[in-house]
Amino acid sequence: MKIQKIIPLIFLVSMGFFAGSCTEEFEAINTNPNDPEAVSPSLLLPNAIQVVVDRYWGHSTRYERLNIDGAMCWVQHIARNIYINSEGDSYEVPVTISSGTWENVYRNSLVNFESVLELAGPEGKYSNRNFEGIALTMKAFSFSFLTDIYGPIPYSQALKGATVERINSPVYDDVEDIYASLLNDLKLANEKLSVTGPRVTGDIMFNGDILRWKKFANSLRLKLANRQAAKKPSESRAIMQEIISNPTQFPIFTSNSDFAQLVHSNLIGSRNKMFDVFSTRSDWNISTTLVNKLLELKDPRISAYALLTPGGIYAGLPNGLTDEAAATYVASTIGPRFLDSQAPSILMTYSEMLFVLAEAAFDGDIIGNASQYFERAIQASFDQNKVVLPGDYIANLGTLTKESIMTQKWIALFGQGVEAWTEYRRTGFPVMPAPNPRAIFSNNGVLPTRLEYPLNEYSLNMVNLTRGIELLGGEDDMRTKLWWAE
Repeated sequence: MKIQKIIPLIFLVSMGFFAGSCTEEFEAINTNPNDPEAVSPSLLLPNAIQVVVDRYWGHSTRYERLNIDGAMCWVQHIARNIYINSEGDSYEVPVTISSGTWENVYRNSLVNFESVLELAGPEGKYSNRNFEGIALTMKAFSFSFLTDIYGPIPYSQALKGATVERINSPVYDDVEDIYASLLNDLKLANEKLSVTGPRVTGDIMFNGDILRWKKFANSLRLKLANRQAAKKPSESRAIMQEIISNPTQFPIFTSNSDFAQLVHSNLIGSRNKMFDVFSTRSDWNISTTLVNKLLELKDPRISAYALLTPGGIYAGLPNGLTDEAAATYVASTIGPRFLDSQAPSILMTYSEMLFVLAEAAFDGDIIGNASQYFERAIQASFDQNKVVLPGDYIANLGTLTKESIMTQKWIALFGQGVEAWTEYRRTGFPVMPAPNPRAIFSNNGVLPTRLEYPLNEYSLNMVNLTRGIELLGGEDDMRTKLWWAE
């Protein structure tokens, strides 16, 4: 059974940051001329960024850790050695993972990004095109995060709880339409962002470096176009070719020094959330699947991903074991990259972008040398992990295939479990080994294809949710494939 740990939710998905039910006359009478009438974008931006980064990378609240308890286990980067049948590794998912991700990204990130757009727009009190560009970029990232998890979600009518014509029960939009809108928004973000434009404050991601925001917007646009390429080939090819053919107008990541990550400080509340989890609990080991692959390839990245066992070796733990079976293993725990309170939370790397280009070139969606992109992507991953790429490593991988590209991408995405999970659901790579004979999986033994909608939507937005499930094209369960699945 699922753990029915349901946290009461006070706010609807569509509730705006500035909510009110008073008449205009009452508001006019009770306006304090000494208080600001609108909150500055610089005050809204930090928490909005922090919340979605934490939810994507590794939130520390138990029963809400999608990346750690769910995705990283499902793609067999890590495995649980205790509470296996209740916290994700066995495909039994607490309902609070779904509700916590949904409510926090909508309420604490997207609502505030929308407010920044209004306040910084041409008619806003704090008109600033660079704030607009940042908000558009993070709004696109946040919505892509949600739709890649659930499928159809409230989008076109979401975030309208504080508008004149208030919408408290937003309709669901299909993934295809959401992607089309996000791709347009990212192009607009690139146009809005100007290195010679007005200064921004409150930017905890890039500290006001607008060129880095432009690179993130365009790299993210590349990724989303590639993700939908099998379903919308002509549109996706046009977008990707437009970006890579004009690097001056559409700059993208060019090194490990400019990819999208949030650097933390060693203060409670500001520390890397993976550090908060892995430094205080020992419930996880590195998965046998990952350890075996890295040892097979003689891949030195294992030293960044895993610690040696007391016996001085790297050893993995099979996924899905019972607590009793897991206790018979002595396996490696997570490595030094993730045991630093100030380590960055990563949204998208230079290596990931190069793998996108490698796949796109291999599939014929862009003009370029797939092998060169592939080799550069692997080199970038080794550099990111501060280990030396062996001289014969790439040659030993053999002929370039879609599987070899996606398998190396899976290795490079260690830590970004949600991203690796999405790529596995989209392509079916890497091919996972047969389960350990003592493993026991829920969900009919199917690796989760999505999260179920939060229970709160059933009670507060049932009519629109029903339409959303119709758009999904299957049951609201963890076995229905999403639109971009190949």
